[in-house]
Amino acid sequence: MKRREFIKKVGAGSLVAGTALAVSPMVQAKAQFKWKMVTTWPKNFPGLGTGANKLAQLITEMSGGRIKVKVYGAKELVPAFEVFDAVSRGTAEMGHGAAYYWKGKSEAAQFFSTVPFGMTAQEMNGWLYYGGGLKLWRELYKKFGMIPAPAGNTGVQMGGWFNKEINSVEDLEGLKMRIPGLGGEVLKRAGGTPVNLPGGELFTSLQSGAIDATEWVNPYNDLAFGLFKAAKYYYYPGFHEPGTTLEAVINQKAFDALPKDLQSIVLNACKVVNQDMLAEYTARNPAALKTLVEKHKVDIRSYPKDVIATLRKYSEEVVQELAGKDDFTKRVYDSYSAFLKGSREWGALSDMAYLDARDRD
Repeated sequence: MKRREFIKKVGAGSLVAGTALAVSPMVQAKAQFKWKMVTTWPKNFPGLGTGANKLAQLITEMSGGRIKVKVYGAKELVPAFEVFDAVSRGTAEMGHGAAYYWKGKSEAAQFFSTVPFGMTAQEMNGWLYYGGGLKLWRELYKKFGMIPAPAGNTGVQMGGWFNKEINSVEDLEGLKMRIPGLGGEVLKRAGGTPVNLPGGELFTSLQSGAIDATEWVNPYNDLAFGLFKAAKYYYYPGFHEPGTTLEAVINQKAFDALPKDLQSIVLNACKVVNQDMLAEYTARNPAALKTLVEKHKVDIRSYPKDVIATLRKYSEEVVQELAGKDDFTKRVYDSYSAFLKGSREWGALSDMAYLDARDRD
């Protein structure tokens, strides 16, 4: 009798333990995380702002609602240029912007967005994902308590909107132009005055004469901002931003608090948005350009060859000087330069050769 009672007790105990083990994954599955995402873009702005929205939506849907991400555009929770600090200190769990805005934190950060006369979007993705770039990027942001991830790319940008003709290098002297990152340093070297403004202030600054020129992105975004109403000339090519990578920044503690499957969902959602944004710009730029030319009669001009040659020379000087700032920046520069060299050699036989053959009259 005692033996039978003992077996019953053991069996009941095992059943209870087994039930607990069976329930725990279900309990875990119901755990919810509410995240805030702050961005450097105006809320719902085409391409950039909607890209941040897509990222938030993807994370929410792919997680089955276990992570719910609410997006705050520039100035809704924090100003555009305080996104980095907001995520670093945990005011928001996530941010969306561009690394060249944070050169005040680290000069090396600029390599992870864009470099004048540097890599295109495809090349940037190759370097970041398979050339060691992302590893260096995460090493840099680790000291700020954040994890960076590529989360969008605009492709080759336009040179910008000007209220004066650029016929020579002398026309750049004294020019007040909104242009961030290393492109701004190149303009400064050419005698201009770079101004760093968030997107939401470009139109009024250009219209009022506070600045003489501005670059923004490309026809899709520039049309949406109505910049054609505030400037006469639209120049190309965008030497300063040949393939601008946008970033998602994730607070390290918030990320570590997630179970492994949700961590994977967050990082892979960033990859999806990184590819999707480039596809959207590739699809929408031609139609936007047609509207600017045919409907709004925009005067599109190319930079003169001597201006491009001078800007390329200054770009090389600026990047070389940047590489000498500190040991870490030198490591990033060496990695970037080595990948670009190999990519240029292959590109001459692939993309460039093909496009030349395809488009030759």
